[in-house]
Amino acid sequence: MGAPSLTPIPAKKYCPKEPPDSCRLFYPEDPIKIVRGQGQYLYDEQGAEYLDCINNVAHVGHCHPLVVQAAHGQNQVLNTNSRYLHDNIVDYAQRLSETLPQKLCVFYFLNSGSEANDLALRLARQYTGHWDVVVLDHAYHGHLSSLIDISPYKFRDLDGQKEWVHVAPLPDTYRGLYREDHPNPAGAYAGEVKRVVNSVQEKGRKIAAFFVESLPSVAGQVIPPAGYFPEVAEHIHRAGGLFVADEIQVGFGRVGKHFWAFQLQGEDFVPDIVTMGKSIGNGHPVACVATTQAVARAFEATGVEYFNTFGGSPVSCAVGLAVLHVLEKEQLQAHAASVGSVLMELLRQQKAKHPIIGDVRGIGLFIGVDLIKDEATREPATEEANYMVSRLKENYILLSTDGPWRNVLKFKPPMCFSVDNARHVVAKMDTILTDMEEKVRSCETLRLQP
Repeated sequence: MGAPSLTPIPAKKYCPKEPPDSCRLFYPEDPIKIVRGQGQYLYDEQGAEYLDCINNVAHVGHCHPLVVQAAHGQNQVLNTNSRYLHDNIVDYAQRLSETLPQKLCVFYFLNSGSEANDLALRLARQYTGHWDVVVLDHAYHGHLSSLIDISPYKFRDLDGQKEWVHVAPLPDTYRGLYREDHPNPAGAYAGEVKRVVNSVQEKGRKIAAFFVESLPSVAGQVIPPAGYFPEVAEHIHRAGGLFVADEIQVGFGRVGKHFWAFQLQGEDFVPDIVTMGKSIGNGHPVACVATTQAVARAFEATGVEYFNTFGGSPVSCAVGLAVLHVLEKEQLQAHAASVGSVLMELLRQQKAKHPIIGDVRGIGLFIGVDLIKDEATREPATEEANYMVSRLKENYILLSTDGPWRNVLKFKPPMCFSVDNARHVVAKMDTILTDMEEKVRSCETLRLQP
């Protein structure tokens, strides 16, 4: 007997004509219906091909055949929770450990970066016996209530800053307190964290952790000055807290020079906790927290087990192993370094040509282009950035903006993004910027000349 036929329920009967404001699409004025992905390309329902410059979740490329095969193969055999012995979770933990400093040897598997950061917060509080958290301005660490509380990017538009959350200045050497002409920006910004720590202690409060994206992304593709993390860690450790490196946006070889972005801060620097998500599963819901034996033992001492129904499942671990295999087999870390270097140079050439480009910053395939209205004031060119994104979309290139003023063009493409792709995108940007300069009075407005 065949399966019963199901009559489709008309969507319009149950769905509003437009999504609520809390659910947003890219290009809301002219959204794209994407039906297929392959490598660094996405395809709409008409078959049009778009170059994806922003999807860091599809880390090794959309629908990579080896990752798809790993998920499908394991799904055909077993997919259950981690209460049973299984080789995949052990093999995956072992492979991850080979990429990290030896001290980080305990792994908790979860489903999302938000879950990972929430667990990291619990670990830090249990280990230290403290409650307060220091974060950077404009930071974003996830959508759970606990993480919105430590994400200035979110809480400033919601319930505001909690008394146990303390915000330090973003170590931005282009727009921040201490800029590119400062003799020691790392020390100066670390000193700001020390000032925050001292203020917390003067109030009789105690710090559990310092949370930081290894390369702040939502804040505008910011590259902290080298040496900043080690100095901050000294201040945090002295206050009895832990250093949590959020690698969810930038880990797994994206920076090219290293496998993990925190390693840009020096070979001897080791966080107390590292959180992973997004790219770890190439689109499959996988996440991980890596920490030390000491932190893990303190967590065990609560007597309350940590269990995650889907975290560390055989399928999730098979996918994670496949991603690591592809990264190694296709040498994508080295690829990110070489392609990123070409892209940075091409963008710097555009900066010399077009005054609207105030700054080009980045490393590997994590790059930001800061658009400005005025070179002296560095006033953000938000409208112009949005215009650029819209024009690129018309040319079948998907790019987006970030930063507090949404004026930073962000590049975080799949790691298979090529040199030819880089040249193609920058050539289109050049054409659009040249057209803008010819048709508008200045960088201050996009209104056409009368």
